[in-house]
Amino acid sequence: KSMNTNGYKITPSKHFILTWMRKWDYDLYSLKNVLENAYKIDKVGKNKYESYAKTKGKSRKLIFIKDDEYKEIFIITGAEGK
Repeated sequence: KSMNTNGYKITPSKHFILTWMRKWDYDLYSLKNVLENAYKIDKVGKNKYESYAKTKGKSRKLIFIKDDEYKEIFIITGAEGK
């Protein structure tokens, strides 16, 4: 199942920009692509989600808030798996 990001503003946290975005060489387009092509999305709170995507053979996790009222997806942090 994929995350529909149409009409949503994707905002990465400063922490995410300085760490994972830099390490993964991502831009906003890459983030949108990763969210839309996730192989697994778990709802872990009222508005909090964890998405998992495979990139270059590795699993990458994004932890984010999806705010339907403000039409914003706020990327809190990321993680890397095997």
